Amino acid sequence: MKKLLLFLITIFVSNIFPQNNLQYLKSRIDSIFTDQFFQSTSMGIDVYDLTAKRELYKRNEKLLFCPASNLKILTTSAGLIFLGPSYDFQTSLSYTGEIINGTLYGNLFVVGGCDPDFSTKDLDSLVSVVKSSGIHEIRGNLYGDVSMMDSLFWGNGWMWDDDPSTDAPYLTALDINANSIGAIVKSTKLGQKAEITLVPPSNFFKIENFTLTVPADSPNTYSLDRDWIHRKNTLIFKGNINQKIVPDSLQDTLTVNVYNPAKYFLTLMEQHLEDRGINVDGKIYISKVPNFAINLFNFKRPFGDIITHLNKVSYNLGAEMTLYAIAAKYFGIPATADNGIKMVDSLITLTGMNPSNYRIVDGSGVSHYNLISSQLILAILKYMYYKKPDLFTILYNSFPIAGVDGDLKSRMINTPAQNNVHAKTGTLSGVCSLSGYVTAKNGHLIAFSMLVQNYVGSARESRDFQDRICNILADYN
Repeated sequence: MKKLLLFLITIFVSNIFPQNNLQYLKSRIDSIFTDQFFQSTSMGIDVYDLTAKRELYKRNEKLLFCPASNLKILTTSAGLIFLGPSYDFQTSLSYTGEIINGTLYGNLFVVGGCDPDFSTKDLDSLVSVVKSSGIHEIRGNLYGDVSMMDSLFWGNGWMWDDDPSTDAPYLTALDINANSIGAIVKSTKLGQKAEITLVPPSNFFKIENFTLTVPADSPNTYSLDRDWIHRKNTLIFKGNINQKIVPDSLQDTLTVNVYNPAKYFLTLMEQHLEDRGINVDGKIYISKVPNFAINLFNFKRPFGDIITHLNKVSYNLGAEMTLYAIAAKYFGIPATADNGIKMVDSLITLTGMNPSNYRIVDGSGVSHYNLISSQLILAILKYMYYKKPDLFTILYNSFPIAGVDGDLKSRMINTPAQNNVHAKTGTLSGVCSLSGYVTAKNGHLIAFSMLVQNYVGSARESRDFQDRICNILADYN
């Protein structure tokens, strides 16, 4: 009899207390929406307990919002499903003509494969292959093949005044160094211009230096701009740089995007060839590699190596190249963003949602034209967890971790959410998003999506509300 009574009490408690806990969770989140901030600002939120298969909280979950970089959740999930982690972004090296006594009597071709992480270090690998092939001189031209994708260098709805930010990189199949250029600015003697060093060094740019070295107690006002309005690669340095106690001790790195990054790639390659003692007699051109060209080398990078950097730092170029790679695989080349979006729509269909209810125009979320809901993002997060467990692990690990790394490194520190929340951020003017996963106090894994829109000023207040909700979820028992 005592055992039966104990059993009944256990069943009673297990059925009643979770409901009380759930009501408490809802009341805590509801209290956040009483803030006057939400009198003029909207938030869509959808929360689900994956372990218990239970809805936890919903508000405005069907309303359409601009997701900003939360759109990368859709793009990278589609990449994992339709490309697979082992899909190779390939940059190829070929030549035409003949190699006689160390001289290539013909042309050298670099074929772009939309590798968003291709760097100067990787370029050295290509040059090393040329060197090891016995080529010491090229009596011909250096060509870049960018035929894998179309010629649209920006996404639909990208803002003209985002140029020359590295958040709005020019798109091409032949990418290098995130299609950006860095510059180290160092103070010199008082009254003189600052010292400018490009990273990597390149003669592709024209430099206009209007800086001035000022006393150590003066404010720094220096900046870097590019002549974006004329679409030229003229780098313009302005403002004051203060001189510290130890002369020349101050340095800082500034970055801008590069116009015509494919030509920049070839210019760097020509420089690196010449640095290795390989002279190029001809010029630089953009042209498709002939069918009869002889392959020298294929530089490969799997998507599984790209996705973490893409999501951790919200890498726009990485997202766009992923979209184009999906398009190329399923629709052929030249790849287009529209064809890539068709496959993202296929993912939406797999989740049971209707893609015609949403508007997606790019892969990164840079465009303000994108319109999706927190309900849709949650559906993607749930689908990856339940239907694609192996791919879910890759996606989960690619998200920034609160208080640890990526775009969440400085958020939720010394809270239950620290080193717990794995979530993708998203920020545009008037837009602040956060979606991902958090482990509750009872060990349950929770998926959530929070889209905030229509506020003025800094995104800090929106982030504070999102962080508070994350902590409520982490504290849920």
